[in-house]
Amino acid sequence: QVQLVESGGGLVQAGGSLRLSCEASGYMFSIKTMNWYRQAPGKARELVAVITSGGSTNYAESVKGRFTISRDNAKKAVYLQMNSLKPEDTAVYYCNVRLAMDYWGKGTLVTVSS
Repeated sequence: QVQLVESGGGLVQAGGSLRLSCEASGYMFSIKTMNWYRQAPGKARELVAVITSGGSTNYAESVKGRFTISRDNAKKAVYLQMNSLKPEDTAVYYCNVRLAMDYWGKGTLVTVSS
């Protein structure tokens, strides 16, 4: 079955960096677009970054220039490098793939202190 497992979250001071990882299994990882979403307390889940099977990327305006999404097809993993973190980046970060339906990991919590 499809599984997505995120890791790498934690507590960091404003201006710091974190690298999130998502390990995928149960489908043909290399041919699928992968997404990172986040959900802050009391807010709707929002799309943060996208990477296609060909490596093209797209970002939410709020993270452009600070976050970088990448993938390693051999490891079936997608990453989110987050630099210059701000308190408003505090959220649970989710890995997502859209197949016949949307699949989600359980998320990893990122807390940015001011």
